[in-house]
Amino acid sequence: MASTTALSRFLTIINPVRAIRDFRQVWMQENPYRWRFALVAAVATGSIFWTLMREEHRIEPRPPEITWITTFKPGRTDAEIMASNIANQREQERLKAEQAAREAKAREVYEAVGRASGMDVEAIKAEGEAEREARAREEESRRQELLEQIRARQGQ
Repeated sequence: MASTTALSRFLTIINPVRAIRDFRQVWMQENPYRWRFALVAAVATGSIFWTLMREEHRIEPRPPEITWITTFKPGRTDAEIMASNIANQREQERLKAEQAAREAKAREVYEAVGRASGMDVEAIKAEGEAEREARAREEESRRQELLEQIRARQGQ
């Protein structure tokens, strides 16, 4: 004897195939009012949906929150700004150097794994170097384009 769960019993009750079959059976019975009932049902359903679609609830947007930069004192001199920029640039260069060291270490590990796997590590390494050089050239050319645009705007 197969055990039935509450979910399977519920799904048999709301089975759409059975509902369609029942609707077809009732629709096929001779009833002079069936088109009228169908029209009333369609109008009622349509009017409910029409009412719901026209309903609007608008909320006023919240004003944006402005966050002012409070780390800089307002009366800084140009020398202080330049010193801050230089210190920031040195920090960025230090971070880039650390990232490059991590990437070099990862490449060494991958090379060791590649050699152990029998891969042509030198060809893969040369291909990777070529990709990195191409990316560096592309970044440098983009940087030069932006500098040209800035100089052109300043010269206007």
